[in-house]
Amino acid sequence: MAGGSAIRGSRVGSGPMGEAERGDAAPRIRVSFWCAEGHEVRPSFAHDAEVPELWDCPKCGAPSGQDKDNPPLAAKNEPYKTHLAYVRERRSDIDGDAILAEAVAKLRGEIWED
Repeated sequence: MAGGSAIRGSRVGSGPMGEAERGDAAPRIRVSFWCAEGHEVRPSFAHDAEVPELWDCPKCGAPSGQDKDNPPLAAKNEPYKTHLAYVRERRSDIDGDAILAEAVAKLRGEIWED
């Protein structure tokens, strides 16, 4: 098909002047942030906007700060704990044996509760 649509490749809303007809863009500043891996990211902010202290690194996901020589450390991620792991933190083996013995005795009918 040799012909085609006259609007092929153009964006909806774009006119003959392109972006210029939309007016002047707000003044912007670019701020550098560095992560512990040494990656630099330079997001832009409005000139009068408050710049955050931390920014997430798009390459590694670690937090990054504005001080290149002293970047923030990534937070430690603790592995997923099972219910049993939490129980073992609260109870000793002696406590567990006592609870188990009580439960077995209750099942056998040695202990009656009202």
